[in-house]
Amino acid sequence: MKKIVEIDRDSGFCFGVVNAIQRAEKELQKDQILYCLGDIVHNAQEISRLEKAGLKTINHEQFSRLKNKKVLLRAHGEPPSTYSTAEQHGLKVVDATCPVVLQLQKKIKKKYMEEGPGCQIVIYGKKGHAEVNGLVGQTEGNAIVIENEDDLEKIDFSKKVCLFSQTTKSVDGFQHIVKEIGNRMNEQAGFEFFDTICRQVANRIPQLLRFVTQYDLVFFVAGEKSSNGKFLYEECKKANSNTYFISQFEDIDISLLQSINSIGICGATSTPKWLMVEIAEKLKEILVTHTENEL
Repeated sequence: MKKIVEIDRDSGFCFGVVNAIQRAEKELQKDQILYCLGDIVHNAQEISRLEKAGLKTINHEQFSRLKNKKVLLRAHGEPPSTYSTAEQHGLKVVDATCPVVLQLQKKIKKKYMEEGPGCQIVIYGKKGHAEVNGLVGQTEGNAIVIENEDDLEKIDFSKKVCLFSQTTKSVDGFQHIVKEIGNRMNEQAGFEFFDTICRQVANRIPQLLRFVTQYDLVFFVAGEKSSNGKFLYEECKKANSNTYFISQFEDIDISLLQSINSIGICGATSTPKWLMVEIAEKLKEILVTHTENEL
């Protein structure tokens, strides 16, 4: 029987990441060096590819010492302080903030300015995540970040709450937080919530679950730093227990290929399509050139 290796057609970079990488490639065609504040995408292989073209990844401390250079701001977005530093240091900013994230930043800033100190801006997201840091920056650092139900103790339920979400969080998780805050709110205090989750990311979950159930073995490809990757992998693992997390072909345990007829390959919104294609081609070569006994 011919063994099948197929790639999930909907896996791979989301629009925001595609835009950031295209912006980087365009700038690198004009200049040999382009600085990027933080990893342009949480995938080591894609970063390595771009670094060979001249991209130099820097952290915020290095950014604060940079003068008169060109710096790309990735899709995750940045707080206002980053733009102020760039202006003070004569840096040319290539702003590749995802439009969805940019819109969310504006919503949070507007609500913060309108409501004033009487309202608590709460963000459902991962503390320290680049996108979340940019969102908190819209409130002069005053927003409360909630990762899970245990963090709800940070909120004063006698004061108004305006809840937003990091764009890549799960819809179910957000709805659970909404319910828990609503149950605890003082009746006299106001509670507003805004579902700001990117549907291009959220809608991938049901599609991914349909994909992984079709195969004997699934390799989920993502970078170790990818929050989206870890979350989507766990969802895939629930749907098909024979799902394995890999970052590159070398992570594959070849013994897993024994007695299987179909392999599915999928990935996160930070996983480049070329990497999944490369892994699929190498798997096909192994399956063609080896018998099951040799595996």
